Amino acid sequence: MDSHESSLKSYFLVFFALMALTALTVWVAFMDLGMMNNVVAMGIATIKGLMVMIVFMHLRHSPPLTILAIVVGIFWFAVLILITMSDMWTRGLLGFPGK
Repeated sequence: MDSHESSLKSYFLVFFALMALTALTVWVAFMDLGMMNNVVAMGIATIKGLMVMIVFMHLRHSPPLTILAIVVGIFWFAVLILITMSDMWTRGLLGFPGK
């Protein structure tokens, strides 16, 4: 198994990108976007999480089986969230029209 060196430059670039995205999250939190505030904040958090996984957890240099395990885990998490949201929607707890 060959080792890959990550450059200090990439660590600093990701660090500053994470700081900028954190500032963007704080800025968006003070804006009135209605129900979209949480969606935008979660989108930014997803981008930040992917950046951490790719650079700091060295997924860029991981074997394909590791990447497959992560993709399957994310897919399964999405299925669980969708099942929960569909249950809440049918009970009328999310405030969507129709019930």
